[in-house]
Amino acid sequence: MSRNRLHLTVAAVIQYQGRFLFVEEQDKQHGHKVLNQPAGHMEEDEDVLSAVCREVTEETGLILTPTAWLGISQLAASNGHTYVRINFLFEPDSLPQHYQPQDNDILALHWLSADELRQHPVPARSRLVHDAINSYLQGTRLALNLIEPLR
Repeated sequence: MSRNRLHLTVAAVIQYQGRFLFVEEQDKQHGHKVLNQPAGHMEEDEDVLSAVCREVTEETGLILTPTAWLGISQLAASNGHTYVRINFLFEPDSLPQHYQPQDNDILALHWLSADELRQHPVPARSRLVHDAINSYLQGTRLALNLIEPLR
């Protein structure tokens, strides 16, 4: 596999009062609407914690700090690319009254339970979305200090 087909990404599982925050976006490969966690590619010279916080702010308008990480998911996608995704957990005690995506690619925000996600008319972007929620539901909580800082 060529390295330009390998992607390191981060994703945020944001849980508040029993629901998870999802972004609705348009799949660039197929053009249909999909649900995803706030997620994206890491930028050059960016550490994983900064990357996931940046993605949360860009895609939701929220400024949050992760409480743990949920592990790493991998996907061999139909486009021939491999995605390695580091999933982080955010569990805010409160939220501002108003917030909105800063990224024009985000069509809407949805607070859904795990059951509502499975039944939602807009499908999940990939199985990685469900994998991250399942890690949360299974009680996975990895300490942030297990991630060495970028040096």
